[in-house]
Amino acid sequence: MSLEDELYEQRVGRIAEIEALGFSAYGQRFDFTHTIPQVLTEYGDKSAEQLGPRVGVRVAGRIATIRRMGKAGFAHLLQNGERLQVYVRKDAVGEKDFALYEGLDIGDIVGVEGYLFRTRTGELSVHVEHLYFLAKTLLSMPEKWHGLEDIETRYRQRYLDLIANPEVRRVFLTRAKIVASLRRQLEARGFLEVETPMLQPIYGGAAARPFVTHHNTLDIDLYLRIAPELYLKRLVVGGLERVYEINRNFRNEGISTQHNPEFTMLEFYQAYTDYHGLMDLSEELLRQTALDATGSEVVEYQGEKIDFGKIRRVSMREAVGNPSLKGHNLVEVFERQVESTLIQPTMVYDYPVEVSPLSKNKPEEPEFVERFEIYVAGMEIGNAFTELNDPREQRRRFEMQLALREKGDQEAHQMDEDYVRALSYGMPPTGGEGIGIDRLTMILTNSRSIRDVILFPLLRPVDHE
Repeated sequence: MSLEDELYEQRVGRIAEIEALGFSAYGQRFDFTHTIPQVLTEYGDKSAEQLGPRVGVRVAGRIATIRRMGKAGFAHLLQNGERLQVYVRKDAVGEKDFALYEGLDIGDIVGVEGYLFRTRTGELSVHVEHLYFLAKTLLSMPEKWHGLEDIETRYRQRYLDLIANPEVRRVFLTRAKIVASLRRQLEARGFLEVETPMLQPIYGGAAARPFVTHHNTLDIDLYLRIAPELYLKRLVVGGLERVYEINRNFRNEGISTQHNPEFTMLEFYQAYTDYHGLMDLSEELLRQTALDATGSEVVEYQGEKIDFGKIRRVSMREAVGNPSLKGHNLVEVFERQVESTLIQPTMVYDYPVEVSPLSKNKPEEPEFVERFEIYVAGMEIGNAFTELNDPREQRRRFEMQLALREKGDQEAHQMDEDYVRALSYGMPPTGGEGIGIDRLTMILTNSRSIRDVILFPLLRPVDHE
């Protein structure tokens, strides 16, 4: 039997000991007066005299440390990333509760009731009068609570990663702030949040390979969406002139530090504007999101100071430095030679029509379209354009994509007759944009890999054999 198995059996045995004392190993509801962070915020700077005569509290948390000293002892409880010391003395809690304390393991979840005081070393603590058992841990915590360093284990057992590594918790709190900021800013500008189908009979809105599934009752194949774009623009046709969706997309492509097959995008569409209007809006959105999420327009990412208060604008031809290049050749040179050098926030605009099947042509240069992408730290984090709203031109573009598909391009766009029909009813001039939440979170949390900002990234199954 392995050491891990032995520890597991020992802890299973302690369940009987806990129950013999009259406690449940997996307890009931516990009403607390404060969270541990609230205790630290409200009383962390108060002296022993200011805590008197008695500040009663009921708090709960996971045991992070235990220090037993005969008929008394200490423990630290962990909750929401913060620790609070508790002091347990036999003559204060009684025989039964002290026997429970003596059988506790690191990782157990307990509740305590008592009052706040300062120890002789000055540490804010709870003098426990009642102890409650809430949940038994059967597996060992990482040694010293910072031993979980194996990347594969961290991603597979994110629950343990969150317990052991406080900085991981901060990453996902920041991610939540990013989403909340974007949502708040758009709604303040009159955008309506909507939901569009994840299961689609025709996938579209991007150049990507889809995941395929099957609906048994209808006996049809369906696709997990690669983008919500065509559905959102249908809503603009229907008169919802400012719409957005924070959406999960699925693309059957490779995995890297910048790519996960399941990812989160913000997409929004605004009638009666164009890509210049979206550039202005994007500057405001990104600057304010950085402020809301980190407290500053300037953040550090992998040793570089990234300034979201200053976003540069440059055409693709200017960025490449060769105005004679056209079409796919221009894009290929840009992606190979320029993209990785765009460290500071940069909007690259005016793309060839060949790679932009849903964008409106530039009137004076029909071989280019009114499109821009946003690059930060060498990564694309956003894509936007003036939407093509001519149904006849849209059909021609789809036919161009079908020709590429016949030549073997598996990521070329499909024909969507219903979308062309929707455009035939008239869509006002519209600007549309997508911003990658995962990559933006990487930059604003200084995370090297996209897996660090996705709670449960896709991984190859473990071979338990």
